[in-house]
Amino acid sequence: MSTQKIAIVGMGRIGSAFFKQMRARRQQGIELLCVAEVSDTPGRKQAVAEGVPLRTLDEIVALGGGVDVLFDLTGLPAVRRELREKMLAVGNRHTVIASESIVRVIWSLITDETLPEIEGRSTGY
Repeated sequence: MSTQKIAIVGMGRIGSAFFKQMRARRQQGIELLCVAEVSDTPGRKQAVAEGVPLRTLDEIVALGGGVDVLFDLTGLPAVRRELREKMLAVGNRHTVIASESIVRVIWSLITDETLPEIEGRSTGY
């Protein structure tokens, strides 16, 4: 089984819930490399407590093709744009930046739990 190396940007309610699901899938070929979160959220604390490295956007971008999928769960179009621009600037054509829309599809396939809804949240690319 090939391993998919992932990173999660945004460890609020949605990022934290997704983090838990991805951590539970380590035996299924998911390797959670790191997370990024600027606020002191419960999800950030959980990641640190579990030994998952906390990184900045620049540090994640510097991992280059070592990240297969980067889940942007910040809900902030400016962050998504910044990630795309930084990946382009370093010539990274390997890493896929997945938005919350993709996470919602994955979520529906892996659990019957409800993923938090945040009113007014932009989920598109």
